[in-house]
Amino acid sequence: MPSKALRDLTRVSPAPGSGRGHPERRSRPRGWRFVIPVLLFGAVAALILRATLVDFFYISSESMTPALQPGDGLLVDRTAYDGMPERGDVVVFDGAGTLVPYRSANPIDGLLKSMRLTGNGDYFVKRVIAVEGDSLSCCDADGLLELNGSPLHEPYVRPGDTSSDVVFDVTIPAGRIWVMGDHRSNSADSRALLGAPGGGMIPADRVLGRVDNVVWPLSRIGLEP
Repeated sequence: MPSKALRDLTRVSPAPGSGRGHPERRSRPRGWRFVIPVLLFGAVAALILRATLVDFFYISSESMTPALQPGDGLLVDRTAYDGMPERGDVVVFDGAGTLVPYRSANPIDGLLKSMRLTGNGDYFVKRVIAVEGDSLSCCDADGLLELNGSPLHEPYVRPGDTSSDVVFDVTIPAGRIWVMGDHRSNSADSRALLGAPGGGMIPADRVLGRVDNVVWPLSRIGLEP
């Protein structure tokens, strides 16, 4: 017969795998069954938010300096426009078929791209210079762009750059916009498409939204382009 002390020790120290350890092990899967749906719901909600209300983009080039710097994180308002963007606005747009070659897509690809899960290399950040019905040319005797016959003063152009080193004279057709980077000597924009179908004009319905301000890094939070 085991002693009383041994029996007491056995009661308070169950062996691994005994019935007393089972309830604790079973509680862990129950916890994960609750956490995983919450995480999935949060991920789906974030994707829907980015696809319909606000989005977030990083700047990866110098084409919009000095207003926007490489590495800046941008907050994009996807509800800003119900039609044509406004002159002077900085916008994010899908450059597929204009600044990048068009690729045929199936419905799944389109859905993934609309939710920003693929196709990030197709998106560009530029400033709207002219909209449908405008005439725009480069350049007048002072080296300024002419918008609808009047000189266009552009304080956002990078110091040291000219308004454009490409001569052009265009009229913007319905449903299109003309975009340019602020760093004119280092920007692939509407000027690069003058000889292409559409003549450099970006379809307005390809605009995802307006860049409202910088939200990263901390030292630049709140800056507007």
